[in-house]
Amino acid sequence: MTTPNEYINTVGKAFEMFEASLNGSKSTFLHELRKESLAAVLKSGLPGPKHEEYRYTNFGKALEKNIAYQGIVAETAAASSPTPLDSFEGYKLYFVNGKLDASRSDLGDLSEKVTVTSLASAVKEQDDLKEYLGSIVKSWPDAFSHLNTAFAKEGIFIRVKKNTVLDKPLYIIHSNDTSATEMLAHYRNLAIVEEGAQLKVIEANFSTGANTSYTNTVLEVFCKKNASVEWSKLQLENETALRIDNSLVYQERDSKCTINTVTLSGQMVRNNLYIALDDENTEAHMYGLYLIDGKTHVDNHTSVDHRKPNSFSNELYKGIMDDQSHGVFNGKIFVRQDAQKTNAFQQNNNILLSPNAVINTKPQLEIWADDVKCSHGCTTGQLDNEQLFYLRARGISEDKAKAMLLHAFAGDVIANISVEPVREYLEQLITDKIEN
Repeated sequence: MTTPNEYINTVGKAFEMFEASLNGSKSTFLHELRKESLAAVLKSGLPGPKHEEYRYTNFGKALEKNIAYQGIVAETAAASSPTPLDSFEGYKLYFVNGKLDASRSDLGDLSEKVTVTSLASAVKEQDDLKEYLGSIVKSWPDAFSHLNTAFAKEGIFIRVKKNTVLDKPLYIIHSNDTSATEMLAHYRNLAIVEEGAQLKVIEANFSTGANTSYTNTVLEVFCKKNASVEWSKLQLENETALRIDNSLVYQERDSKCTINTVTLSGQMVRNNLYIALDDENTEAHMYGLYLIDGKTHVDNHTSVDHRKPNSFSNELYKGIMDDQSHGVFNGKIFVRQDAQKTNAFQQNNNILLSPNAVINTKPQLEIWADDVKCSHGCTTGQLDNEQLFYLRARGISEDKAKAMLLHAFAGDVIANISVEPVREYLEQLITDKIEN
């Protein structure tokens, strides 16, 4: 077994191989950004259990155990397989084992006021990309975000021009097949939603195969004045999937952003969500559901930074854990001295269905302003016996009664997804999982 130092050196050698494969693109600003980020992660190493932010989620250890990083340049090819989302109305982008599958992607009659293109094309064609790419990561540094930047090659750039409303949701669908070998992917997505524009994105992840898949994703969203963004993440991979997902949002005056994160499976999943409210009358909503069993480990870390007056944030995360699954929630709300009249609410509720299931939860407030309205809280327990008795007294079986209560518990989160077919699809998945 390798030591942490040996492993980070392996990552460095993998970068040399990756760099050698970049024919003609080593002179771009992106490559300079890659080298800066690699230097940062080589200096810091990957966070272990002594790192407070990764105390319960030793993702670096999971990588050392399962992933030979040199595989980054030996990406596997796989056939694109159907997904349940294929029939939903909307624009579609498909990725298979880290590669864009252009043959299945369909942007149809996308307005000329909306740009959706690959990261590689954006580097060549978007003159102001340097201003945006990586700028939020610098405000919220994390070893895995740096790692993503170092190896970023595949991903999507989205720009919605001023006062443009995307008429249908955009689906970004990832399918990983590890039947033949392990798989690594570093996706980098960037969205600029200009003044008064609106965007809805559903990003769904599926996987098959017995070998390990490792996905490291960074999303940066710039929500300009009076813009609106709803981004929903569906994490539906199998028990061999390692995933670290970083969502970073920057909001300007009068903007609104909603991030929905639903995790129903996987081996180890870490979600980092950071939102900076950097002007007045900004509004952020964060909803999360983790419904897990087996030995699945899911860790949600959120951070909301209120920088200016009269901003609002609302956060609701719920967890249902069965068998030997492990959930982690760590939420922080920062209210800076200038952010008077801030309203901020944070809640994390959990149900443990097994004596072997574990939850570690830590809601936090750090407030420097004196005229604010902020609250946070968390609950952890089992199903309410009085509610069970009420249902059983009306002739409902115990299993059915438990399923009804769990479905209602999870429904508070799912109800916030505005795209109806996606909401109905998730409700059915949740019902099937609870009843089976």
